[in-house]
Amino acid sequence: MCPLWAMLALGWLPLSLAMDLEPQLASITFATNNPTLTTITLEKPFCMFNVSIPKNVSYQVNLYVMVNSGSIWNAAVKDNRSFPINSTFQETAGGQTAPYKAASFILPPCGDLPNLDKVGDMSKIAEIMSTYLVRVGDNTYCLLDPNFEGTCNPPLVRATEYRFKYVLVNTSSGFVEDQTLWSQPIQTNQISPYLEIDTWPGRRSGAMIVITSILSSLVFFLLLGFVAAVIFSFVSMGSSDLETQHESQISQEVVPKAQGTLETSYSSVNRRQSLDQAEVYTSKLQD
Repeated sequence: MCPLWAMLALGWLPLSLAMDLEPQLASITFATNNPTLTTITLEKPFCMFNVSIPKNVSYQVNLYVMVNSGSIWNAAVKDNRSFPINSTFQETAGGQTAPYKAASFILPPCGDLPNLDKVGDMSKIAEIMSTYLVRVGDNTYCLLDPNFEGTCNPPLVRATEYRFKYVLVNTSSGFVEDQTLWSQPIQTNQISPYLEIDTWPGRRSGAMIVITSILSSLVFFLLLGFVAAVIFSFVSMGSSDLETQHESQISQEVVPKAQGTLETSYSSVNRRQSLDQAEVYTSKLQD
């Protein structure tokens, strides 16, 4: 059985999208941090276009973005021949002068709603988000790559209001078949001043406090081990120096003693020979 939160989060999709024919901000269930400083996550247009889709014809959806301004309601997303415009982020100064195409994807079938059996599987979350959500401002490298090909979806400007529009394009003819209204203004976040950041521990979750405590303890033990290793290396160097000095003193004392013993033996031998010679000389005089 699917989780209750999944049914509550996804069960309203067909009804809400059929009533609100404009891009909608993604549910907080799937995008908890939305909008961010440079991104805005939207729901893809399920059952949003009022056209019949033949089986042998494919459609794609273009997502257009423009900075909220007074002329937004008159901003065109197709030319006089009903072909969709392909204005880029650079050509429109980031959506300030005209809408730019930020994304393009295959039209999701109205009957292909989220599979509630897969929502409870954490390994399927990334796939579900890619299938049912689109993130504006997700590509941080396309503006820096001169060889980039395709639709560039660069980061948005923080603390700025944007509007969005979905356009249905027939891939066979290239004509615009349908389009939604422009969305309500959605503003990206702005950086909070340092003094306004709440650092009170009561605002932190229990899991965050436990993880922080464990990491702090590990850092303490690592530093303690490093200090102990340094002290042990100094102690080992001092012990080796003392042993070397002790061995050198012993070797210096042994050599003089050995020489003294030899000299004493040599002197006693000489005196003994002198006494023997004196006795022989005395005996000769007496004779």
